Amino acid sequence: MRKRPLGKTSLEVSELGLGTWGLSGDGYGPVVLPEVDRVLDRAVASGVNLFDTADVYGRGAMEKKLGARLPKDKTYVVTKIGTDLEASPAQKRFDPSYLRVAFERSRERLDRSPLDVVLLHNPTEHALARAETVAFMKELEERGLVRAWGVSAGSVEVGRAAIRAGAKVLELAYNVFNAKDLHALSADVKEHGVGVLARSVLAHGLLTGHWSPEREFYAGDHRADRWSQKELAKRIQQLDALRPFSKAEDVGTLRSVALRFVLANQLVSSAILGPRSVAQFDQLEREAGEPPYLKDTVMVELAARLKAVGVEI
Repeated sequence: MRKRPLGKTSLEVSELGLGTWGLSGDGYGPVVLPEVDRVLDRAVASGVNLFDTADVYGRGAMEKKLGARLPKDKTYVVTKIGTDLEASPAQKRFDPSYLRVAFERSRERLDRSPLDVVLLHNPTEHALARAETVAFMKELEERGLVRAWGVSAGSVEVGRAAIRAGAKVLELAYNVFNAKDLHALSADVKEHGVGVLARSVLAHGLLTGHWSPEREFYAGDHRADRWSQKELAKRIQQLDALRPFSKAEDVGTLRSVALRFVLANQLVSSAILGPRSVAQFDQLEREAGEPPYLKDTVMVELAARLKAVGVEI
């Protein structure tokens, strides 16, 4: 498993990371608990050393699972705080009084000292403009309670605000169909040496190319509300832009094209994957390929083909 620097932090992280939202049972529906353990063990055995989670995944159960299951001497955990599930309705909270409690709860569940990376979980620009919020995160790092702090961002504006505030790690959605945010932030990322974690690498499964336009999702699966039937049909049609590249002898699948697109960007420290079974993990590990992942000429042609079907990267 190849490694990359996580920006200017001291961490060298596996270029494939394991995301745990799906493994928690949130987002995609129920999971088979023994398979969760097998996926975690398989990832560790394969050399994955970066695991991405949040305090709200399984209402803290996933943090607790990682704390008990992962070998602390050779893995790093990225967790996120800032969502108050005890409020009615649940709400985002980035005031230091709440963040302090959330941090201590995460530290107890993960049973690590210091915590490796702590991210604010999808804050707004306004939240990042609050001096006391940023001061709290910096204090955690200065006191040696975390190795690095950062932001899980949902827009270019929030990403840029995070970098201005001194975030050392930025987590962004980044995939073939949603590449504009990272590309817009690339100069800022380079200038400040920010580590980038790429999430939604396969666009929640869309980029596997396995769906029909009539695909339906079960209750409890967030994808049921993500696209209208018309939007889903359009996205599936746009996958035709990727198909010529999947025919290369060393590629073979749309999933491989999508994953290699992310890994080909050297700004990405780690591509966060979300397999829910060992079989899915093994497929992704096998299809990631080797550097340069996608040649420059392929990237140029891919961009042109995507533009022709209405996707700007």
